[in-house]
Amino acid sequence: MIAIGSDHGGFDLKELVIAHLKERGMDVKDMGCYDKSSCDYPVFGRAVAQAVACGECEKGIVICTTGIGISITANKVKGVRAALCSDGLTAKMTRLHNDANVLALGAGIVGPNLAKEIVDNFLDTDFSGDERHQRRIDQIEE
Repeated sequence: MIAIGSDHGGFDLKELVIAHLKERGMDVKDMGCYDKSSCDYPVFGRAVAQAVACGECEKGIVICTTGIGISITANKVKGVRAALCSDGLTAKMTRLHNDANVLALGAGIVGPNLAKEIVDNFLDTDFSGDERHQRRIDQIEE
């Protein structure tokens, strides 16, 4: 299951990503927000990150206008490695090398088609398992 959350600035892109994930046959847990009313991104970034950290959801996606604030919030939760990606290559590489478990997107930065590509690359790429990458992840976790 994929947890997803956004603030009001990321709401439209969140809805598009949810539809895309469902088209792919994936289960989605929408952690909010649920409309475009002004709200605070830390509430939703934290909810997604906690769902991933506790194992309720396999991966998470967080979205705000730039992706910066919500990714910072998600990274405050122990066990979460959130990566802000604005292209397909970074989404692939953060999975291969960092075993990132939360993807952050900036709705004001990436458009719908690019967002789908980023999401697909993130979800379809496995961690390489290379010793040097695992060693670095272990150092992050320490």
